[in-house]
Amino acid sequence: MEEEEVECPDSSSEKRYFPESLDSSDGEEEGLLACEDLELNPFDGLPYSSRYYKLLREREALPIWTEKYSFMENLLQSQVVIVSGDAKCGKSSQVPQWCAEYCLSVHYQHGGVVCTQAHKQPAVQLALRVADEMDVNIGHEVGYVIPFENCCTSETILRYCTDDMLQREMMSSPFLASYGVIVLDDIQERSIATDVLLGLLKGVLLARPELKLVINTPPLLLSKLSAHYGDVPLVEVPSRRPVEVVHRSGAPDEALESVLRLILEIHHSGEKGDIVVFLACEQVYNPRIRASSRVRQPISQSQAEARKQILSSSGKLFCLYSEEFASKDMRPLKPAQVQAANLTSMVLFMKRVAIAGLGHCDLLNTPAPESLMQALEDLDYLAALDNDGNLSEFGIIMSEFPLDPQLSKSILASCEFDCVDEMLTIAAMVTAPSCFSHLPRGAEEAALTCWKTFLHPEGDHFTLINVYKAYQDAALSSASEHCVEKWCHERFLNCAALRMAGAIRAELVDIVRRIELPYAEPAFGSQENTLNIKKALLSGFFMQIARDVDGSGNYLMLTHKQVAQLHPLSSYSLGRKTPEWVLFHKFSICENNYIRITSETSPELFVQLAPQYYFSNLPPSESKDILQQAMDRLAPAPAPKGEQTPCEKCPETTEQRCALQ
Repeated sequence: MEEEEVECPDSSSEKRYFPESLDSSDGEEEGLLACEDLELNPFDGLPYSSRYYKLLREREALPIWTEKYSFMENLLQSQVVIVSGDAKCGKSSQVPQWCAEYCLSVHYQHGGVVCTQAHKQPAVQLALRVADEMDVNIGHEVGYVIPFENCCTSETILRYCTDDMLQREMMSSPFLASYGVIVLDDIQERSIATDVLLGLLKGVLLARPELKLVINTPPLLLSKLSAHYGDVPLVEVPSRRPVEVVHRSGAPDEALESVLRLILEIHHSGEKGDIVVFLACEQVYNPRIRASSRVRQPISQSQAEARKQILSSSGKLFCLYSEEFASKDMRPLKPAQVQAANLTSMVLFMKRVAIAGLGHCDLLNTPAPESLMQALEDLDYLAALDNDGNLSEFGIIMSEFPLDPQLSKSILASCEFDCVDEMLTIAAMVTAPSCFSHLPRGAEEAALTCWKTFLHPEGDHFTLINVYKAYQDAALSSASEHCVEKWCHERFLNCAALRMAGAIRAELVDIVRRIELPYAEPAFGSQENTLNIKKALLSGFFMQIARDVDGSGNYLMLTHKQVAQLHPLSSYSLGRKTPEWVLFHKFSICENNYIRITSETSPELFVQLAPQYYFSNLPPSESKDILQQAMDRLAPAPAPKGEQTPCEKCPETTEQRCALQ
């Protein structure tokens, strides 16, 4: 190794916190002589590579590096530390490494480090970058955990994870005993999971005085966090030099056209560099109709500031709005998702951790009362709550699945109806991104012809099973991954989405086996199996039923007066069939109100499987009258006088079927 490759930085440039066990040579003179020329990595005991020193020089140039000593001192002396800095200052990559050094200095006696992200892609990218900077192997000393993918071992020192994965970890380990330091990053996204963690960790810190919490925040959220956590140490990172900002004047045109026009202007100018475009896309949940709608809204001042900071000092930011609009009409902060999202999964989680004594959650923002009531009502309909409002046995099992509660309930129901294998496939396919690629321009007919080979007459849920089974058969018979990708490409299918569906399904199978749910052999294709799948789906999705009210495909929701159409790529749309009653997986209010992933059902199945008190609460309508007639037809004839009814004679015969309702 050449001299320049082993050049070590000045010892004053990086203060290390190493345990004595790795800082000594056990008194052996030979070992000391052998290592005196090479600095050892304290995390794996191996000499640093030349790349480590190259990356170290890059790290030292980050704005946050000047605050390392201040941060380490505060971390040693305090339980909570807030780090305030702009985007790209280095806090997401450097702070977790410094926390790992702290844990190393105390011999990991309280555990390792976990750093949360709101989205899975940054979690993976940061883990890869930090493993490189620490000169260790990804998946060993540094790893990541994202939904349906775990790249960690029991020896992992520093793990990056999505906030929802750390939240799920609290169900099995409420006080997060595996960690000595928790870093909450990316909190400006105000995801539900991050806000819940911010609230619950206040109680965890009281129960574990040795636990450290570090919160990385942009400056605009600082006052809100300080009020939430009280008088805690603050490490402020100096801002970079300001970038050039160009605001447009006058009323804004159509957003996409304005963006395209500006991109072409920049391109024709001949300036060097890359272009980053932020497009508008907002979603506001309506608890009254249990649906999301896509509403274009102005970004917040904090979002605008974060987007400005991703530029280098020589970059330009073009804002498609006026400076006056930015100062007067933009909200200071991005709205919290707890105020504009479906809270059913959050409430199910909160009920679960309440069992461990963490029922109180001091949220930064109070959720809308209407959304909370709707969430509690839905969980009650799904039999997830007992008469006292606590989790029922079904609710506890439902919370084990990393799925929407309605899907979890359908899986539980499939145990009774002997179709677990098929239901797990459906759950995986609707949770993963769409397996159908966007229709390619010029090849629309070819794509539709391919997709029609997978159509199932009973609906989209069954079509998804067909697609997944065909994909699995192709994967088993193919010699390589490349062959599988070619198979998907030829059929205009999204290979990455199908691969993810396989990973999701594998995890669901593990959960089913771990909690010892009955698992019948697959029987897909038989008439009895088809009926059983519909029963299992209805057990969870009875709140998502629609009826074609005029015979022309105008579907009216059973619970409200919203009208929607079948999605153009639905099995029924492609097969030119319009069933009267359908169960749907998703409905969103947009330019075209579509119900997606639909399968035919019947009034008779609905009244058998929907809870009676849910039916009683439906608003009066023609559809409800039809359901009442079906209920009357299915009602048993009154028993002769003096003769006991079967229910009085053998109450357990009806109780077994009602247990899942």
